[in-house]
Amino acid sequence: MNETTTRPRFDISFEFFPPKSEEMEAQLFETVDRLALFQPEFVTVTYGAGGSTKEPTLSAVTGIIDKTSLPTAAHLTCVDASKDEVRAVVEEYRAAGVRRIVALRGDPTAGIGTTYLPHGEGFQRTADLVQALAEYGDFDISVSAYPEKHPESRNMAADISVLKQKADAGAHRALTQFFFDNDVFFRYMDEVAAAGVSIPVIPGIMPIQNLTQLKRFSKRCGATIPGFLDDRFEGLDDKPDDRAKVAAEVSAEQIEELGRNGFNHIHLYTMNRSPLVSAVLDNIGYKPGMRKAAA
Repeated sequence: MNETTTRPRFDISFEFFPPKSEEMEAQLFETVDRLALFQPEFVTVTYGAGGSTKEPTLSAVTGIIDKTSLPTAAHLTCVDASKDEVRAVVEEYRAAGVRRIVALRGDPTAGIGTTYLPHGEGFQRTADLVQALAEYGDFDISVSAYPEKHPESRNMAADISVLKQKADAGAHRALTQFFFDNDVFFRYMDEVAAAGVSIPVIPGIMPIQNLTQLKRFSKRCGATIPGFLDDRFEGLDDKPDDRAKVAAEVSAEQIEELGRNGFNHIHLYTMNRSPLVSAVLDNIGYKPGMRKAAA
């Protein structure tokens, strides 16, 4: 089989979160093992506000690096930490072999919806953290982007201004908050380009494990759930197999449309579960081992 028929049409990356129990840890690494077969460009591991999951994040990242060949990025936030404390975490990451970081401001310590207060001796903005990481010279730096704007931003122009500051400070790419209406993303990208932001912006895709739970979560982070999703999932609450099939189709359709419009790198939020993510990738014709076959 020649290269043109084996190479996948999309680059992919995955997000995981650090486990909170031995059972969840086993689930994480089972998921990592299964999704590693798709040979992603990189994977990321999240980090709690104020460093609340620093040790679990470091443990998860170290485990992935030790057990796989996956390029692994650790999330890092500025919340409730001095510059020295953040630098200490960076050095721990470096010692563990981490060369990729997702630099974030992070949610307020008191939770989403409360006022964010920078640490008096910490990084005041994400762009400041990005600049500090760039000065090390050997980190690949990703940042966040918000197609429907961050809930705390005054307006979209202000939100994109923050993205530009992060790009100008040395970020290599942005990974977006999940969204379900591609037209919203396309309009956002037009505004991003008009603002002079030139780094790649990778669309974040959330396969829908549970629509009811997703609605609750989305309200907190400012993501809109379009009405058509209610129609697609209607009557499937007690039909898990049918619900999973529809969920895979919804994400695959979204990804295919993004691809037709030139967005060929997709960042998938896995929720530390592989079956639905694998089904989505299967639906877009992305098979385990394709990259190796195309090499």
